Amino acid sequence: MSPRVRPPAVAGSFYPAGPEGLARAVDRLLAAAGPPALDAMPGALIVPHAGYVYSGQVAASAYAALRPFAGSIRRAVVVGPAHFVPLSGIAVPAAEAWSTPLGEVPIDDELRTAAAQAGAAVDDEPHAPEHSIEVQLPFLQRLLGPEVPVLPVAVGVTRAEDVARTLESVWRAEGSIVVVSTDLSHYHDRETARRLDRRTAEAVVAVDPQAIGPGDACGAFALRGALELARRLGLSVRLLDLRTSADTAGDPSSVVGYGAFAVVAGADEAEVTRRGPESATRPSGSRRRSRRSGLPPGSA
Repeated sequence: MSPRVRPPAVAGSFYPAGPEGLARAVDRLLAAAGPPALDAMPGALIVPHAGYVYSGQVAASAYAALRPFAGSIRRAVVVGPAHFVPLSGIAVPAAEAWSTPLGEVPIDDELRTAAAQAGAAVDDEPHAPEHSIEVQLPFLQRLLGPEVPVLPVAVGVTRAEDVARTLESVWRAEGSIVVVSTDLSHYHDRETARRLDRRTAEAVVAVDPQAIGPGDACGAFALRGALELARRLGLSVRLLDLRTSADTAGDPSSVVGYGAFAVVAGADEAEVTRRGPESATRPSGSRRRSRRSGLPPGSA
């Protein structure tokens, strides 16, 4: 594999390592998500990024909304936190492609240039061990096809205004979809998590970036920036699904929260309408995902 191609970091742990098993897993999740939840193409999705056994159902509820519009999507921007490499600011990769078991995903050079001109650093280091963006790629590969380019954007400790400025440089690119990758609360019992995540979901649907604290989502900085841009553009957010790891495959005494949202045009009422099990959660910090927590690997 060329050094200009980033190899997968979490194949075999967060999702199946073999191409056939991975394709089946993603297709099964999308099929179980049911009919698309939206009448029009969303401008962005907000999805979780844990192992597929934990958050795959929730992520699929958002990706399923893209199925009717897949033919018109020509590139994707995937924005997520840097859990393992300390990062101040925003970083896009220097690599020419990222690899998953389903094949190589080309990096969109035009969007990378636009993001760099808006202030993002070009740096592979924050991306190398990171799962938050990688786990989204197989969904995009199965939905959009193997040739659709992607721009991974890692967000560290950053002002919402700076994230919004970088995202605005790529948000309106022709044929693009933005995916914001974040889990919600971490390491609370299930009922506490549901309460906290419910409050976070209400803030997201209200398009209120200031109401998202650093402990409310591991991708809080990316999420705030996306909401700030949505607020400026007069967009609305719809909640598609809200659960915890206890609703899927985890221990109810210590859970991670997962939410799926769509950023849409218009001014829908800012109310939370749920599909699936009720939940509410609140995540830990934005720069790291603890592997010391005692939670099963891949749940966060």
